[in-house]
Amino acid sequence: MTNEENRLAWLSCPAMPEELLAELGNMNEKETDDCFYRDLAFGTGGLRGVLGAGTNRMNVFTVLKATRGLGQYLKAVSSRPSCAVSYDSRIHSRDFAELTAAALAEMGIQVWLYSSLSPTPMLSYAVRHHHASAGVMVTASHNPAKYNGYKVYGADGCQITLDAAKAILSSIEAQPDLADSLPDFRTYLSEGMIQYIPDETVEAYYRDIMKLRVHPAGCPLHLVYSPLNGTGNLPVREMMRRLGYVKVDVVPEQELPDGHFPTCPYPNPEIREAMALAIEKTVAVEADLCFATDPDCDRMGAGIRVGKEVVLISGNDMGILMLDYLLRNKAAGKAPFVVVKTIVTTEMAAALCEKAGAELRNVLTGFKFIGEQIGFLEKQHEEDRFLFGFEESYGYLSGTDVRDKDAVNAALLLCEMASSLKAEGKTLLDRLEELRQEFGCYAQRLLTFEYDGEDGSQKMQAIMESLRTPGDLSACPLPGVASRTDYAQGIGLLPPADVLEFRMQNGAKLVIRPSGTEPKIKVYLFANAQALPEAESVLGEMETAVGALLMKS
Repeated sequence: MTNEENRLAWLSCPAMPEELLAELGNMNEKETDDCFYRDLAFGTGGLRGVLGAGTNRMNVFTVLKATRGLGQYLKAVSSRPSCAVSYDSRIHSRDFAELTAAALAEMGIQVWLYSSLSPTPMLSYAVRHHHASAGVMVTASHNPAKYNGYKVYGADGCQITLDAAKAILSSIEAQPDLADSLPDFRTYLSEGMIQYIPDETVEAYYRDIMKLRVHPAGCPLHLVYSPLNGTGNLPVREMMRRLGYVKVDVVPEQELPDGHFPTCPYPNPEIREAMALAIEKTVAVEADLCFATDPDCDRMGAGIRVGKEVVLISGNDMGILMLDYLLRNKAAGKAPFVVVKTIVTTEMAAALCEKAGAELRNVLTGFKFIGEQIGFLEKQHEEDRFLFGFEESYGYLSGTDVRDKDAVNAALLLCEMASSLKAEGKTLLDRLEELRQEFGCYAQRLLTFEYDGEDGSQKMQAIMESLRTPGDLSACPLPGVASRTDYAQGIGLLPPADVLEFRMQNGAKLVIRPSGTEPKIKVYLFANAQALPEAESVLGEMETAVGALLMKS
């Protein structure tokens, strides 16, 4: 069918919600083409897209189609399939979660559903705690308010593997785009095919997070916290209460769930705009530090007050501080600790691990690959060797009960570190400077280039092909390249990935990859020098060269 024929079919669907009918009725030709030119992509991160009508949007029908495909897959691989489901504060998140639960229950699959919005790490925990076959988290993480999404987890509590995603996609593609009716949530809830996750599961999660403490008591700490109108408010503050030595002031405008995220352009603790209110309050109440968690509470960003200013700490630097803290304060067992990071995360970790005698493992981008390494250790009965996993995009994990990044876990580590250093008359910034004096100044920078519309994916593919064209590196459109590593065929034990790594003649590094969930190319720049201004200068030169290449594409 043409895009217009698809629009008319959706208009005539008897189960079409009024909200989508109004949108369909007002679509012009360009909007119709964008909403229907493809199916919303399903990858290892599940679904993620703009809310609205059409096959290329997040709505009840794309969710229903994906869920029925997931259900068919679960029935094929499990004799008694079950699934845990959770959701964040985004627009229609609860609606999509209840629809997911009802659609699975309709297929005879037992569902465990959180009765109220709960973080991504608590979904990962529930999958394992209830021995579920899979998990679904309705969230678009830190994207703008117009987005929502649907992340799928395996029985191990990790986001699904590449092979599982491929099999689920095949099942999804066999499902119809539309349905004459939607399954009724309340019917399956009353019949017991859908059960709410009990308070016991939540308490077990809290207990296991508290077990990750390094120091049971600490120096009094005053901090400001923002949940960014997401799911972190209750679990994070409960952890702070249980620590006992933490005074918490919450940013009132960002305390309660609100999928419109009215106080920032998008609810990402990586950006200063999202942290602005927390920064303002930190200075006003003279707190030691501030931190924020994203809507599904798997990422955490923080800043340290220095007089009347707040200095934000990057994801790479925070990961290094946490790694340093754990390496210094936890005694290794019979075998060395294992630390896991992604290939786009700071190489300073290698220097710390080498000094401490820890094993460092590098994995592809995506926290599921970090969780997967815990699973490998578990199979060898060596899960106690896992010390820490982190990625540059503000994701951290120091335990093994959750298999995804966990901002509740990260908040506990943040408080412990800050409290311990405060007892010595230091801040996290002081410790970071000490590490730079010892190991050198590692600087990183992330560049993002967007390629929207029907031809966006073609542009991204053309750029990657131009950079991996075989032959003399002097013909590479990037200047000053010394070597190139192409992950497309798999490197070592890593699976194939559309990622290119360039080592530059000046010793710097560049990694480039298309995003798996958005129409973007991401470029990661790395430099190391004795002084930070020198490293930043190298990054600036690389950014100029990369921008000139990708902006003209």
